Amino acid sequence: MEANLTYQSISPSDFFYRNREIAGFSNPSRAIYSAIRELLENSLDACEAYGEPPQIYLRLREVTTTESGTSIYQLRIEDNGTGVPEEHIPLCFGQVFYGSKYTLKQSRGTFGLGGTITILYGQITTHKPVHVISSTGGKIYDYELMIDIQHNRPIVLKRKTLENRRKWHGTIVELYLEGDYPRAMSRVCEYLKQTAMINPYADITFVDPRGRLFRFERGTKKMPPLPREVKPHPHGIDVETLRRLISTTRTKNMFQFMMEHFQGVRKSIVERFLQTVGIDPKTKPKSLKPEDIVRLVRATRTFNDFLRPDASCLSPIGKELFETGIRKELNLDPKVDFLKVVQRKPATYSGFPFIVEAAVAYGPSIKKQNKPGITLYRFANRIPLLYDEASGVIWKVVNKNINWSTYKVSSDTPLVIAVHVCSTKIPYKTVGKEYIADRPEIEREITNAIREAARSLRIYISRRVRMAYEMHRLSIFKKYLPKIAEFSAKLADREKPPDIRPLLRALTVRLDEVEKRVSKVYKIVEK
Repeated sequence: MEANLTYQSISPSDFFYRNREIAGFSNPSRAIYSAIRELLENSLDACEAYGEPPQIYLRLREVTTTESGTSIYQLRIEDNGTGVPEEHIPLCFGQVFYGSKYTLKQSRGTFGLGGTITILYGQITTHKPVHVISSTGGKIYDYELMIDIQHNRPIVLKRKTLENRRKWHGTIVELYLEGDYPRAMSRVCEYLKQTAMINPYADITFVDPRGRLFRFERGTKKMPPLPREVKPHPHGIDVETLRRLISTTRTKNMFQFMMEHFQGVRKSIVERFLQTVGIDPKTKPKSLKPEDIVRLVRATRTFNDFLRPDASCLSPIGKELFETGIRKELNLDPKVDFLKVVQRKPATYSGFPFIVEAAVAYGPSIKKQNKPGITLYRFANRIPLLYDEASGVIWKVVNKNINWSTYKVSSDTPLVIAVHVCSTKIPYKTVGKEYIADRPEIEREITNAIREAARSLRIYISRRVRMAYEMHRLSIFKKYLPKIAEFSAKLADREKPPDIRPLLRALTVRLDEVEKRVSKVYKIVEK
């Protein structure tokens, strides 16, 4: 009996229309959070690419309620970024998997679909177009678009060209979507706070549906250096990547091909590698057979003489900016609160470079703001990771790999730990970009970074404990010295007790000077 089956193909936008949960749009409250997150991250990338501190305005306005208890919202975001060239606007906002992030350098976006998926979700829940206004500094282009979901193509409904007398540059996106802001509110506010923490040079304004204004002012105008696009490293290629390079190369032999298309190589290394693989350096790349390509790729994974991947494609936040952001958003007092920021040297996994930065904060300000125990902030490529905390490698390191009692931290000690991982390819476990897979190389670097910061914390706590102990001892001296002096004078049949003012002056010192003065007190007592 012949089965009655229907075979068909679907477009990328149709796939995400049917499976929007995997992109973070699983329910109305999560959709509000994901929409704000995706559009804000695109704006931050655009502003940094232009080289100006981001100035971003977000507004979420409730339009109407639905029968299911959710609401229809209007979401608007404005930035001062590079803007989108006119010829790319329809495709950037109306086609899934079209964008500027498919290069080998660090960026917040990984899959190039976040902004478009937000527009797609808004369209399928409200059937309203997206309104896009953008300029690169020349004319202003005003579009109304919808997505042809079946064919993954933009549908241009309106297009206008406006004069730009003020030479404005940036992008404005306005769309409608179904959501549940009351349930998403705490997550949205926390996300914006953490975004301001890891991007202290950004100025972010958010107006919520209740008309409340949340302002996250920048703490500095200094920005981290922009990442550079680099060539692939041999350890990070696969058969398809190599096949594509061979199909487009203009080099005449394999020696030139390796030198031209890869980083981490030099003349002597290429010669040894090709000799190891058994390929003549004079062989034409396009003459390689499929089995030769497979053999070449397998050899790259076991050949250990390649140079380390170039880390110039990365843009870590840096110790100074990371500290600025944490102090600003946690309101830390530099006089009484401890903060240690550590930046590890570049490392690699599977040929992809990455850098880990970690911070540990402790003190009275932390105790006031947080409940007892560890508060963990996770970041990847300068974006906060709020969901699925216990599924990621950062949580695993903090809660399983490190014995905190070694660092004089008890289970109820209020402590803040912030970890940032930047890479050209963050190994997310999901398209929603919420937690990092536990790659051994990344896990090891995170562990070492936190331990380095924790060692400084242990020294700080030990010193505080010792100073508190000494202060307690000195307070006893201060309390009983007058009585001891008076009693001693009576025993010695003296009219006046000895002058104890030098002792009292030594006792009335600041906490950080106690250790220096303790020995002086003992010397005075001996006299």
